[in-house]
Amino acid sequence: MSAEQNQQAQERLGEILEARAFERFSEVWAEDVVDHDPGPDQAPGLEGIVAFWQDFTTAFPDLSLEPDPLVVTDDFITAVFTIRGTHTGPFQGHEATGKAFTVRGIQVSKFRDGKIAERWGATDEKGLAEQLGLAAHA
Repeated sequence: MSAEQNQQAQERLGEILEARAFERFSEVWAEDVVDHDPGPDQAPGLEGIVAFWQDFTTAFPDLSLEPDPLVVTDDFITAVFTIRGTHTGPFQGHEATGKAFTVRGIQVSKFRDGKIAERWGATDEKGLAEQLGLAAHA
């Protein structure tokens, strides 16, 4: 696939996330996607990706992701992003705090046939926990 096709898939992922249309994740994630940095207790494959995002947007219904620089090749996309949200639902065993957060993260996606086949990523989890007042428990 071309860098342009991968970029289009990445943009479609953003639209799907914004619409909370997780049933459409198979448009941009391979069924057997390998998440090298899964969330706590995240199941493997597409099922785990869907469940993670359902849980995350339940905890932070106003969640927004703003991509910054993107490096796009025929095989990979590296996206640096800012993520914001307000903690109004349960999150990793913590009740809602009502507090907002803003953190940065990075994701590297390897594409196969126009879909994300592998994912590596990191988000400022410590910053998120501190801003939500969960740092003592994190």
